[in-house]
Amino acid sequence: MEKPPYATRMLAELIGTFGFLFIAFSGVAVSVLQPEAISSFGVAAAFGLGLAFMIFSFGQISGGHFNPAVTLGLVLGGQFPYREVLGYWAAQVLGAIAAVGTAIAIYSDEIETALVNTPGPGVANGEAFVLEAIATALFLIVISAVATDTRAPWSGVFAPAAIGGFLFIALAVIGPFSGGSLNPARSLAPALLANEFSELWIYLAAPLVGGVIGGLVFLFVRSNRVGGGSA
Repeated sequence: MEKPPYATRMLAELIGTFGFLFIAFSGVAVSVLQPEAISSFGVAAAFGLGLAFMIFSFGQISGGHFNPAVTLGLVLGGQFPYREVLGYWAAQVLGAIAAVGTAIAIYSDEIETALVNTPGPGVANGEAFVLEAIATALFLIVISAVATDTRAPWSGVFAPAAIGGFLFIALAVIGPFSGGSLNPARSLAPALLANEFSELWIYLAAPLVGGVIGGLVFLFVRSNRVGGGSA
């Protein structure tokens, strides 16, 4: 199937990132404004299912990255052209900013601070960085396996569910410690609107580092150099 034009794919990334994060941030809004109505698992589910449904909607157009770390990891894994990275990143950040602005406008200014990523209580910045990097690396390995490896029998078919499911479980069990981003655009947009940058470096750098590691690890494994297999 012929690849859609670059502009169309960037638009799909912008709308998909907006949809994913608007649903996710709506879950955060419920936790702030009606805390009895949702648990931390519910918020994690909003992120995971929001991502899965937007991949179902736009994955066939743009690949459904919705995350600069995913785009970078796929480049290093040989699954995405490096020339298109900046356009995808711009679309993802704009979609995230639109999602934050819309959520704040609809719900309340009270959610502005809650949308900003910070490490969990008692968690040092370095620990949060390592957790975010590890979780993002594993995220890239899952994405690469279910969405780009044609040798897998589930290739493509279960990709949205598997990717959204991983994000759900990662945010449910790691998020309370690390702050639960795994996505530079998700963290940058709320920080810009709240003018809060003290710990933003964690959520920009760690997912990108994790994306690089995950992309390269899967490339190495896919090459069949492990165990001496042939392609």
